[in-house]
Amino acid sequence: MPFIPHTEDDVRTMLQAIGVDSLDELFDEIPAALRSSGLTKVPSQMSEMEVSRLMHERSGQDGQPLCFIGAGAYEHHVPAAVWELVTRGEFYSAYTPYQAEASQGTLQVLYEFQTMMAQLTALDVSNASLYDGASALAEAVLMAVRANRKSKSKRILIPRTVHPVYRKATDSIVRNQEITLEELDYDRDAGAVNVGALPAEPGEFAALVIPQPNFFGTLEDVDALTDWAHSHGALVIAVVNPISLALLKPPGEWGRAGADIAVGEGQPLGAPLSSGGPYFGFMCCRQEHVRQMPGRIIGRTVDLDGKSGYALTLQAREQHIRRSKATSNICTNQGLLTTAATIYMALLGAEGLERVAANSHANARALVDKLTAMDGVSKVFSGPYFHEAVLRFDLPVADLVRALAVQNIAAGYVLTDDYPELGNCLLVCATETKTPADLDSYAEHLERISRRLQAPNCPVAPKL
Repeated sequence: MPFIPHTEDDVRTMLQAIGVDSLDELFDEIPAALRSSGLTKVPSQMSEMEVSRLMHERSGQDGQPLCFIGAGAYEHHVPAAVWELVTRGEFYSAYTPYQAEASQGTLQVLYEFQTMMAQLTALDVSNASLYDGASALAEAVLMAVRANRKSKSKRILIPRTVHPVYRKATDSIVRNQEITLEELDYDRDAGAVNVGALPAEPGEFAALVIPQPNFFGTLEDVDALTDWAHSHGALVIAVVNPISLALLKPPGEWGRAGADIAVGEGQPLGAPLSSGGPYFGFMCCRQEHVRQMPGRIIGRTVDLDGKSGYALTLQAREQHIRRSKATSNICTNQGLLTTAATIYMALLGAEGLERVAANSHANARALVDKLTAMDGVSKVFSGPYFHEAVLRFDLPVADLVRALAVQNIAAGYVLTDDYPELGNCLLVCATETKTPADLDSYAEHLERISRRLQAPNCPVAPKL
């Protein structure tokens, strides 16, 4: 459907019909001090040719480095068919599927997405997606406080091994609702939470957040942590990497009873890095908590003729018209990205996802082995890991990262700002996209740069 803007005559006619002289009068209840005096920060208009050139220049600034950075956004191969299908007009410009009779294709894709995510996490229900992994965790915290009938507490225990951005975003969203996030420290040797060090009497709390794998790439003892939380009347919120679930135990099978809610970042499932987005979040839960789940859920039914049909279900009208009374202020989903994820998972299937996960793990191990074979490089944590690991360098890590960037290698994520105790440490990642030649290139450049940085200065001043 084409977009046809109103002409000035159209605007005048509409204003006359409602008895006002200008558009500004429609906003006269807004104090003048709060009104914008104009879009002063918006640049002047550009022609199509100028816009095209600008976007090519910005794309060129990103370059195409050999990327060994993970930290929540991962470079995976996306089959060409995924975005060839996603950018078809039926998906690319589809609007919110309120009218089920006109949106069966969109609704069926979202239903298939929910089915796949529920199978991947071994939980009963999935919603149609959230904005990103960080906001999904915040929504899970709010949901857990509402859903935990055994506790009136608003305390949430969250390990420091949860992604630092997720922790910050969650705190920003929940702190004004009197919800407290209490951080649990990690074992400095294993790089994961030590279940044995948890208090026998932690006091009342609503939920425990468990990342798997955690931000360091290390695997947590999810069974013991889940049982510990449940033994104290708390719910369990799993924060998971969806690709890892092709190899690791799914949240629904953790411990004796399984996690209650699972969330995470869906970007690995068919979304390119794209300079940081857009991505999407996912959320799954047990059936008993479904009425506290935010966002939208697509249901399957049959029509009068017995044919399968799909519709929005279990979505309270408050999410649209009385948002202060709603369980969540999220009343939409990242439809385009979930469409890509659905096609990606359908193309790869269970075996394909397992191969991606296995090759990513194998490449990460090979990379860590190559780098730690050098003098001055050591693996920090002893615990098992998926496709990321923390390495410590004797040389200043900032200098190494800068020098490797000149060689078109994105060396990893520097941890110093988020974890001061991990000074001179780098979080490195390798996915299935990396070849043996890529790993050799990283190692060879790192060794050469290290030798150069270690070379002693000449004690004799040059004659000028």
